[in-house]
Amino acid sequence: MVLVLRTLYMETTRTPSLVKSLNLNTNSINIHNRSRASFFCSNSSNGTSASDCARSIDCGISMVQGASRGIGLEFVRQLLENQDKGHVVATCRNPNGAVSLQELKNKFPERLNILQLDVTDESTIEASAKSVQERYCSLNLLINATGVLSLPGVLQPETTLSQVEKSALLLAYEVNAVGPILVIKHMWPLLKKGGGSGTRRDVAVVANLSSRVGSIGDNLLGGWHSYRSSKTALNQLTKTVSVEFGRKKDPIACILLHPGTVDTDLTKPFQRILCSEAPRHHQQREEL
Repeated sequence: MVLVLRTLYMETTRTPSLVKSLNLNTNSINIHNRSRASFFCSNSSNGTSASDCARSIDCGISMVQGASRGIGLEFVRQLLENQDKGHVVATCRNPNGAVSLQELKNKFPERLNILQLDVTDESTIEASAKSVQERYCSLNLLINATGVLSLPGVLQPETTLSQVEKSALLLAYEVNAVGPILVIKHMWPLLKKGGGSGTRRDVAVVANLSSRVGSIGDNLLGGWHSYRSSKTALNQLTKTVSVEFGRKKDPIACILLHPGTVDTDLTKPFQRILCSEAPRHHQQREEL
C-alpha cells in the first residue's frame, strides 16, 4: 500500500502538532491536520515469523532515520511518549552532536537506541541494519525523515535554470532519494520478520517523508530544480518498491508523507516568503 498524504492549506505547522496528527500505531492510519490521502494497494513477503524474535513479541520496534532534529526528532519523541513498551531506534549522522536526541535518551534509556547512520555512506546503513538485527531481530516501522533543501555555499533552491549545478542536483538526489531507498533495502529483511507483531497494526510500515513540490502535475510555479526533482524521484522509488512488495505474500505498507510547511530548521529561511506568497497564489501555492 502506498499512501500519499497531502496538506490542503498553505500554513506553517508546528512540528509536535503535525506528528501527533499522524497516528502510525493503529490498523488504519488516521489523518487529521486538514489532510486527504490517496491509496494504492500492494503486499510484501514476511519470510520469517516475528514470533521467532522474542524481543519483538510484546513491543513494537520502530526506526526513525534522520532523527536528530525537526520532524524526525518529533517522531521519536511521540513514539516514546505515546507507547508504554515500544522501542525506538533513532539514527543520525552525528549522535554525539544531537543534543535533543541525547536528552530523550536520558529520559528513555531502556527504550531508545541511537545509532550513527549517514545516508550518503551505505556502509553505515549496513552497520545500522546489523545492529538492529543483533539487538531486536526485527522492525515494525521504518520512517525515513532525512532531507536537504539548502546548505550555505553548497546548495540553494534554484529560481532559474541558469542556477542549476550538477553538484547540487547530485547531493539532493543522494540525500533525498538514494539514501532512503538504500535504508529500505537494508532494513527490508527486518521488516519482513517484524510485520505488525507487538503493535496494533496488521502490517509493518515504511514511511518516507516526501513533499508536494515533488508532484509533476502540481508543478505550476517551477524552480527548486534540485529539491523538487529529488522528491519526485523518492516518490517513484517508493511506488516501485511497493510494486515489488505487492508480488510477495504478506503485506507491508509503503507510505509517502507530505507534511506541508512545518516549523523546522529546514524551512526557516523560506517560511516568510512562502507564507506571504500563499494568498497571491491561491491555486498555485507551493509547500515544502
